[in-house]
Amino acid sequence: MKQASSKPAQADPAAAVQLALPRSIHLVPLDRIAGFDVRPGFYEINGATAIPGGVNFTVHSHNASNIELLLFRRTEEEPFAVLPFPQHYRIGNVYSMIVFKLDIEEFEYAYRVDGPYDPKRGLIFDKTRYLLDPYAKAVTGQSQWGDSAPRGQHYKARVVKDDFDWGSMAQPLIPMEDLVIYELHVRGFTKDPTSGVAHPGTFAGIMEKLDYLEELGVNAIELMPIFEFDEMQDYRVVDSKTLYNYWGYSTVSFFAPNTSYTASTEYNREGNELKHLIRACKERGIEVYLDVVFNHTAEGNEQGPFFSFKGFDNNIYYLLTPDGQYYNFSGCGNTMNCNHPIVRQMILDCLRYWVTTYRVDGFRFDLASILGRSEDGSPMGAPPLLQSLAFDPILGNVKLIAEAWDAGGLYQVGTFPSWNRWAEWNGRYRDDIRRYLKGDEGFAQGAALRLLGSQDIYGDQGRTNASVNFITCHDGFTLWDLFSYNEKHNLANGWNNTDGANDNNSWNCGAEGDTDDPEVVELRRRMCRNAFTLLMCSRGIPMFLAGDEFCNTQFGNNNAYCQDNIISWLDWNRLEANRDMFHFFQYMIRFRKRYRVVRAKTGDGACGFPDVSFHGTEPWRGGFSGHDRYVGVMFSGWEGDTGPQVVYVASNAWWEDLGVTLPELPASMSWTCAVDTWQAEQGERPVSGRQVIVQARSVMVFVGK
Repeated sequence: MKQASSKPAQADPAAAVQLALPRSIHLVPLDRIAGFDVRPGFYEINGATAIPGGVNFTVHSHNASNIELLLFRRTEEEPFAVLPFPQHYRIGNVYSMIVFKLDIEEFEYAYRVDGPYDPKRGLIFDKTRYLLDPYAKAVTGQSQWGDSAPRGQHYKARVVKDDFDWGSMAQPLIPMEDLVIYELHVRGFTKDPTSGVAHPGTFAGIMEKLDYLEELGVNAIELMPIFEFDEMQDYRVVDSKTLYNYWGYSTVSFFAPNTSYTASTEYNREGNELKHLIRACKERGIEVYLDVVFNHTAEGNEQGPFFSFKGFDNNIYYLLTPDGQYYNFSGCGNTMNCNHPIVRQMILDCLRYWVTTYRVDGFRFDLASILGRSEDGSPMGAPPLLQSLAFDPILGNVKLIAEAWDAGGLYQVGTFPSWNRWAEWNGRYRDDIRRYLKGDEGFAQGAALRLLGSQDIYGDQGRTNASVNFITCHDGFTLWDLFSYNEKHNLANGWNNTDGANDNNSWNCGAEGDTDDPEVVELRRRMCRNAFTLLMCSRGIPMFLAGDEFCNTQFGNNNAYCQDNIISWLDWNRLEANRDMFHFFQYMIRFRKRYRVVRAKTGDGACGFPDVSFHGTEPWRGGFSGHDRYVGVMFSGWEGDTGPQVVYVASNAWWEDLGVTLPELPASMSWTCAVDTWQAEQGERPVSGRQVIVQARSVMVFVGK
């Protein structure tokens, strides 16, 4: 029997509104519009909120002349009631109205907004359009993935009743240096039948895999976009296969979860399945981050759909050229005007909502450099939005991670405005480690610096945990494909292989694509072990792509944004075929957790060694000019009561064996080999003396004991 909680259930947000209701609310004369009793509403509560006896609707527009509220019966396309906001219901630019005797389960809603039409000034009001509430908590008509019914012109919203009980659950609050982030796509993670889950492609499907994630050892999952998006946007048929907006980097509604990611329809309880997933993750000590897209919306450019922001205040929500056209720093047709006070407040409200209502632990901001552009598109030195997010009290313990570049050419890795609150996807880490691993000349020193948390980029700024280290992510090759293909193979995307990055820094190990050559296959497996070993032995925050732990492949596609099929779905059969790789990933994650000295500075060093040091094949000689494909990095420090920790990473990216002399330890200590990627199976073994052979294209990790 479930034990009764001594803590009261979370209060319905409507209760707060109820407390604010005037005692005489039902005593004052009410207006009558379209058969409903109405009165002025609560102007500071954006969106639609259920309150005792009715619903409060609040919306704003700077340039509108009037706004109408439209009420629809579920599944119907024409409103059963149209309620114009009386002008005396307007304060400033805010329209607010309480509509009484509305049952939230019996209607959906939208708006019509009238105002001036002057495209050169960015004013394109159209009173015939049905507009989605920018603060909508749920969007209708989206719950069936791949439904080809027309969308965009008739988005509607539902009122969501937030009565989810979080109980006494606390946030994990995992320190940045202790994180191991696992990036996954909600649908692709379990959609393939090989996943074996009862609810494939859903939040519930992920919940069925939590035992697996816990066994793997990750303690944070980063979900690719889960804000409501339209997967049918730009859908095409190529070679008899339907292509979708599969990744979802094109937001329809910032406050609404994607209802097609749920196992069942959640009428007016939208978000509950996601909340159950988040609570289940936290119970296992796993944090949940959202990949958020504030740089553009699904409305696109002049030829794009018109369903929300364009109709409320086009010249406020989007960056416009002097003649009213859309700037396109996002590469997707439009760019949000993030540092306009109205947009800035909406983004802050949005993030606060996901933290307080969904208990999200962090956010990764897609093309985050756009968030630092001014209204004329130029980069700002201290962007108000980024500063607001850095210092907001509600977001005080939330991880903020920037993709510190945009499609307009602004690249800010190491220079992203941070106030020591923002971390960054470190593209320099990815590129330098990839080039080093495949044996390019001149990258040993760069690789060594990346292992130290990119101190050359972040060290003088006091940003010790700024670097999110990754070798693979959703955008590009999987880890297996990185060592299986020299070139991208994106013909299935329908763009004649012109899409996707060309600078992959990949290497096929001697054969392009799938091969039965055992030497090539074994080399690829070793290269994957090399890559993950360096990732787990690097200071900073490691992140890797779901499926890398069992050699998942996208068959050489490095831009699978439109592939809702086995190209993007995880093939869980490969877990059984590559169980040894899964065990290796487990082992390296445990190793990282055990030796804090590789994660963070733990003092000025130990055993007479500095905190970090570089070594060539001979100790204390640097080595970046002698054997330019060898990296020796030693970490030393103290870990609480366990005493000193000394870890030496010996990485040989050369195609021949190298003799290496390890640094001399104090007389009371000796070297133990903890990792040797030449072998599939791992386990600690003592080292006789200080002379070792690091075999061709392999990594060894030694621990002083």
